[in-house]
Amino acid sequence: MSTTSTPVNRMVITAWSAVSPFGTGREAFAEGLRERRSAEAPLAREPWQAAAETACLVPDFDIRAVLGKKGTRSMDRATGLAVTTVGRLLDDAPRNRRVATGENSALVLGTTIGSVQSQMDFTRDSFTGEKPYFVDPARFPNAVMNCAAGQSAIWHQLKGPNTTIAGGHAAGLYALNYARRLLNFGRARTVLCGAVEEFSHARSWLDRHSHDPQADGAAQPAGEGCGLLLIERADPDDPDQPVLAEVLAVQMGIALGGDVRTALASCVERAGRRAEVRPEELWAVSTSEVPGPMGEQERAVIEAATAGGSPRHLTQTALLGDTVAASAAFQVAGVLVHAEDDPSAAGRVALVTSVDRDGAVGCALLRLR
Repeated sequence: MSTTSTPVNRMVITAWSAVSPFGTGREAFAEGLRERRSAEAPLAREPWQAAAETACLVPDFDIRAVLGKKGTRSMDRATGLAVTTVGRLLDDAPRNRRVATGENSALVLGTTIGSVQSQMDFTRDSFTGEKPYFVDPARFPNAVMNCAAGQSAIWHQLKGPNTTIAGGHAAGLYALNYARRLLNFGRARTVLCGAVEEFSHARSWLDRHSHDPQADGAAQPAGEGCGLLLIERADPDDPDQPVLAEVLAVQMGIALGGDVRTALASCVERAGRRAEVRPEELWAVSTSEVPGPMGEQERAVIEAATAGGSPRHLTQTALLGDTVAASAAFQVAGVLVHAEDDPSAAGRVALVTSVDRDGAVGCALLRLR
């Protein structure tokens, strides 16, 4: 459960980075968003053999070219995206690496179910090999859900708590909430938190066969990437702490029987009450932009919650595609990009909401600096 932030226990975002369909790094993400550039592009037949003809992929992302040949021979795409994003964030400023590595530095990474492609490949080998146990052992770590978080910590010397949270579209908010708890209970000094999603042959076919137009609405192009935030306690004695936003509240819930509206409205109401935020204080709202009945219910909640205010409505799914687990982390990154460009955002609040077809819903309130 979230608690109201207090002067001695405030959680702030001090840095962020992303590897997205706009490109690699924070600047590429910000530039793509400012230009309103669509990342959707035709898919080559090889190597994807995908069910869809288009997707929103991280451009020119080759794991061995980006990370080198050592330790990457069997690395899956999700792990490569996560390791790259962590490295980018740490290298963006000398302070980032100083405060976000070592014994007291945690990593919390959201996902859907891990690398679907790795899981499918390993399972297929057990059926098609001469014996069920004649499988490539190097592939096994990739088939485990926490591979991306574990490898990222090993690569970048993050020696504190290492957590993977499965939450679909809401995974980024689950990670943010878990980061808050780690800091509040003194389990870490800093937390890198975010979420990752890969595109793959296996994912494209799972998307095709699991999509229900009536329940899910129109199909969206698949997207991929990793978004990451550096979270710390606010430190008034640290003049070098570059606060971008304060995390006022994070609330999560479950929509039973498809009743997204009731569950999300409860989250938003609790967050606003505990953070003591009024509708007129809202500068912007970023929703998960899912199509179909779920999206309609999400929009209805926002309309009711913002009555009396006139916040900006930030959108990016049409540009990035359906990035599933990475979507909420990208929403927070998008809020920070727009706030940087809008002087009126200073001191005001942004509301980020997320809903997932498996029932996860959540929201976060951020006060911009």
